Amino acid sequence: MPKRTDIKSILILGAGPIVIGQACEFDYSGAQACKALREEGYRVILVNSNPATIMTDPDMADATYIEPIHWEVVEKIIEKEKPDAVLPTMGGQTALNCALELDKHGVLAKHGVELIGATADAIDKAENRERFDKAMK
Repeated sequence: MPKRTDIKSILILGAGPIVIGQACEFDYSGAQACKALREEGYRVILVNSNPATIMTDPDMADATYIEPIHWEVVEKIIEKEKPDAVLPTMGGQTALNCALELDKHGVLAKHGVELIGATADAIDKAENRERFDKAMK
């Protein structure tokens, strides 16, 4: 896939603290995403509520926020940082839920921010049992 030159900065939503049913693989995938995106020249903004993850290492992102992964908190970070895109797929269920809320409340449209990795519709289709069932038939 060619590099997107229309995107300069990407906000990555982390997974937050490790919970039952959501293991630390999101720390690894998120850290690798931060590294890869920075190597490609993107400005990386990280939001993660877990200060104990490797993702929050100061060298991992250009800007790091150890804040709750909640749509209202993330909206304030979007207002300040003005990312071109949000990448929620590296943060598991927590990040996907936050991305859906950002979309539902019009935050992404209001600030002209694109969801990358998965669209809000694709996330909702995977999360909503009825929509998923219908898509599989």
